[in-house]
Amino acid sequence: MAGLQFLVHYGLHLIAPAFVARRFFGERWKRVYLVFLATMAVDLDHLLADPIFDPERCSIGFHPLHSLEAIGVYVVLLFFEKTRVPAIGLLMHMATDWQDCWWP
Repeated sequence: MAGLQFLVHYGLHLIAPAFVARRFFGERWKRVYLVFLATMAVDLDHLLADPIFDPERCSIGFHPLHSLEAIGVYVVLLFFEKTRVPAIGLLMHMATDWQDCWWP
């Protein structure tokens, strides 16, 4: 992963969720941010790939928890109050991984 791509990728994984939590969740922002960080566990599906990490690979559509079907489930989870925060975290994660597909 090139330097700028690395900074954008991990900035979106770590800083953007903090901004969203702080901006939209008021005094609950720290708890929401921790849930957002916990949704990064979705990357455990990378352990099923060979090689586990490939900087040239687009995660979206390749790994099971990054599939279009899984993303559809994350969208449905937005409609339920108890799953809305993790769904937002998962969708932010998918958007971050998707932007990696466009780097040259």
